[in-house]
Amino acid sequence: MNSTEQPGSQTTGKKLHPNASLHMERSWHEELSERIQRNGPWDDWSMFQLAMEAQQATLVTSFEELQCLRVLPSFEPMEHQVGTARKVLHEMGGRAILADEVGLGKTIEAGLVLKEYMVRGLVRKALILVPASLVLQWVRELNSKFGISAVAQKKEHTWQYDVVVASMDTAKRDPHRSILLDQDYDMLIIDEAHKLKNRKTTNYQFVGKLRKKYCLLLTATPVQNNMDELYNLITLLKPGQLGGQSDFSANFVVDKRIPKNEDRLQEALSQVMIRNRRGDGGIHFTKRIVRNIIVELSEEEQALYQAVTAFVKERYDESGGDMTSMLSLVTLQREVCSSRDAVFITLVNMFKKMPEDSPMRAKVWELVEVIRKITANSKAEKALELIRSIEDKVILFTEYRATQEHLLQFFKGHGLVAVPYRGGMNRGKKDWMMDLFKGRAQVLIATEAGGEGINLQFCHHMINFDLPWNPMRVEQRIGRVHRLGQKNDVKIYNLCTKGTIEEHIVSLLHEKINLFELVIGELDHILERFEQEELPLEQRLAKLMLESSGEAELQSQLESLGSSLNRLRSEAGSSPEQGAPLGALLDNLGDSVEVRP
Repeated sequence: MNSTEQPGSQTTGKKLHPNASLHMERSWHEELSERIQRNGPWDDWSMFQLAMEAQQATLVTSFEELQCLRVLPSFEPMEHQVGTARKVLHEMGGRAILADEVGLGKTIEAGLVLKEYMVRGLVRKALILVPASLVLQWVRELNSKFGISAVAQKKEHTWQYDVVVASMDTAKRDPHRSILLDQDYDMLIIDEAHKLKNRKTTNYQFVGKLRKKYCLLLTATPVQNNMDELYNLITLLKPGQLGGQSDFSANFVVDKRIPKNEDRLQEALSQVMIRNRRGDGGIHFTKRIVRNIIVELSEEEQALYQAVTAFVKERYDESGGDMTSMLSLVTLQREVCSSRDAVFITLVNMFKKMPEDSPMRAKVWELVEVIRKITANSKAEKALELIRSIEDKVILFTEYRATQEHLLQFFKGHGLVAVPYRGGMNRGKKDWMMDLFKGRAQVLIATEAGGEGINLQFCHHMINFDLPWNPMRVEQRIGRVHRLGQKNDVKIYNLCTKGTIEEHIVSLLHEKINLFELVIGELDHILERFEQEELPLEQRLAKLMLESSGEAELQSQLESLGSSLNRLRSEAGSSPEQGAPLGALLDNLGDSVEVRP
């Protein structure tokens, strides 16, 4: 070979520069000699294993496998939650109504779906719209359970973050509305989505205009009173799924409450809706232990109740049985059973609205004077005695803001630490109250705003200071503590005043229809069937109360009502037939083996 040619120049035809010098790289040889001397590290088995594990960790063995669970090693969702997430991804294309019954973890299912899409690179920007009281709860769960950097919306600039949680009321108002409608979202999640079922509302129209690729609607009550509402909700999620409005009415509607062609409708629903029930196999709940506590009213309190009852019946007769005035009048009686403060405020407001020459003003003022003579609250005293005997955290529900204020002062005066939770509080204050309850306070006194959305698994004692006449609202209260994650049996105490309408209602709900033993799927079916045949239960009870001539007739009428509800309960488990109530449509969305909580 010519001395001026580089090795291999026979094939390349290239020549070295005359002044170039050759240098052989020998460092690899020295390193090889060193490895030979120390016998490695190519034969180090532990390093080989680590390399293999690193490669295997990146393998996707099945498209149906949830990749997000690999990056959430400390999070263990339940089987039905994983199954729901898989179905949304692989069968529903990321658009679904998650309609699990109360307490089964719809938030967890939505979080799994969102995280999975993010891990797969299909979602970056997500908007989550929830009731104002749940904003911080959602943010905490997404951050702590799923490692998703979600932020709560506070200022206009917050909308620019990738994952934002906000209240619907804020989002739909300008200037926020304009900002959101100008963006493209990979995923939209809406909690308490049953509030969107009226297409004429601002909320419905706003959500319909949001640009989104994937969409999850969360609600425990997707089907209630109206076939049109069901159509609206599904059309919002997936336009065309049920055809046009006229096609839907012709194919599936007998009247607004009764469906037809249930098999076809059920098939269409199953393509966009998933419902897990408390009775499904593998879903375990602790027991409910219910205790009714009778409260003896003082003579002054009993006198007030009798005086208000006479006033209410007189006003009802004068109104000619008007339905609107009926409910407001019965509220007076119910307030007497709660606290003198509650009925006092209502009477004073009633007095102010009456014309100055109205003869009723004098009668109202007579009732106010009766209230002034009452110096004690027998029910509050019984609640204090009960809470002290429990020696643990307690959530106490009342329907009336005035009663809540009275109890806060009453408990404080007796050295008991209690905090309020109610509608009207801003998001931050509600969150603060919850932190205080978890920490130093023994009692959380909640109005009906506390019956929706919040999770209180760390508490397993609940007092119904006064009981709603709508059983679904009672169940909603109980669902705050009796839900997945509750490790203790839940103890429920119902306070009821002896010799009042409240005693009759507790007897009806607890003893006649065994309300607290029903799984929620049974309960809503019973109420739907009852209201298909009769007035809504609350109106029916009010009518009985006002039109009964005395205690004996009222008791007889309530016995008859209890028998009707029991009959409907026995029929609730039968197979849905033509004309079955709307709730039956959900029964076959998932197989169920009923196991009472």
